[in-house]
Amino acid sequence: MSQYRTQLEELRHSRTPGSTLVAPPWSRPPGARRRPRRVAMLSVHTSPLHQPGTGNAGGMNVYIVELAKRLAAMDIEVEIFTRATSAALPPSVELAPGVLVRHVAAGPYEGLAKEDLPAQLCAFTHGVTQAWAGHYDLVHSHYWLSGHVGRLAAERWGVPLVHAMHTMAKVKNANLADGDTPEPAARVLGETQVVRAADRLIANTEKEAEELLRHYDADTGRVAVVHPGVNLERFRPDARGVEAGRAAARSRLGLAQDALILLFAGRIQPLKAPDVLLRAVARLVAERPWLRERIVVPVVGGPSGSGLAKPEGLQKLAARLGISDVVLFRPPVGQDRLADWYRAASVLVVPSHSESFGLVAVEAQACGTPVIAAEVGGLPVAVRDGVSGVLVPGHDPADYARALYGFADDPARSARMSEAAVRHARSFGWATAAAATADVYTAALWARGPHRIPATGDHSA
Repeated sequence: MSQYRTQLEELRHSRTPGSTLVAPPWSRPPGARRRPRRVAMLSVHTSPLHQPGTGNAGGMNVYIVELAKRLAAMDIEVEIFTRATSAALPPSVELAPGVLVRHVAAGPYEGLAKEDLPAQLCAFTHGVTQAWAGHYDLVHSHYWLSGHVGRLAAERWGVPLVHAMHTMAKVKNANLADGDTPEPAARVLGETQVVRAADRLIANTEKEAEELLRHYDADTGRVAVVHPGVNLERFRPDARGVEAGRAAARSRLGLAQDALILLFAGRIQPLKAPDVLLRAVARLVAERPWLRERIVVPVVGGPSGSGLAKPEGLQKLAARLGISDVVLFRPPVGQDRLADWYRAASVLVVPSHSESFGLVAVEAQACGTPVIAAEVGGLPVAVRDGVSGVLVPGHDPADYARALYGFADDPARSARMSEAAVRHARSFGWATAAAATADVYTAALWARGPHRIPATGDHSA
């Protein structure tokens, strides 16, 4: 334990003042400012072209898309490899200038669950390494399935591997919702192998970095913290102000102007705990029946993960609780429409059992909407407790009901927190995240030796 504490202190003291990057001094090696020319990103189990909020598509999809675009704007070309899920898909799609999505055939196109994908990793790896050998300066893998492919591709190509866990099996298993399915031992083994193989590991928060050290015995010198960003051009208050924007968004969505709107946005699965919000709302209307006329609870998202086994489970729960009349189930929506839901809400509720960062929380705040969130994972970083929102320890619906009372009893509370929420969210721009990620890339290249730094082209920082 003393050795682990020493590692944590080394990680904390290595913080670069004023930076979101936590890393040892290698992050900016003297005389090494060049970046990779071309990066292979791996997202095996979910395509960046998929709609976030359903299936396996969520915050990681947004992360990959936004990061890739910002890296391309910095003259780092990005090619994203993902598994082909339809025979009709073209071999490649330009997502943005400098960003290409490549579809790799590996296993049947349809009907393959994420749990079945490990059996297709050899085929996916073969497709990647055989077709594009020698084309990239670095591999950046996302999630453990991609990390497995990444360590083999990086070894085959002789380039560094940078890996982002996004979620970890040991952390998820320690925070399971009642009745949820634990992550299998094969995933734990796979993650351990990826952690050992990676030249650099990117964690979303310092807490995630600590979890890498605690649960996976990661090398402190290879761990860097880079906070994810938010698209501040898309997720922002209305130009006329938060209150005017809220009124306009409610009008566009067909919602009452005087409603108390308690929004859930995300994938519907036990891990995200939308049931906690419904149980809290049921308690709210039972104790204060006059609120029923004002409360609206939009649930924007689709079944995912273990939630696919009971796709109508949340609707049935709302019926059993007697609150079907106040709950609106809406399918996943595009980013612009999602911004409208954020602006329309009185508060966003994020009661997740485990959350690597909680991107929806920052997106909502960027639109001027405060957040009630579970005090887990990266959410204490994403939300400033008592300033831009409220953090709730645990997952007792009674505790969430008490947090909701604060907004029900004081309708002006949401407006008072709005300005602080916007200010807090502004510190999470993607330009900052991309610059810090590029520093990690440069460090990974430099650690392989100065000869690994691309010598041609102008890629100075």
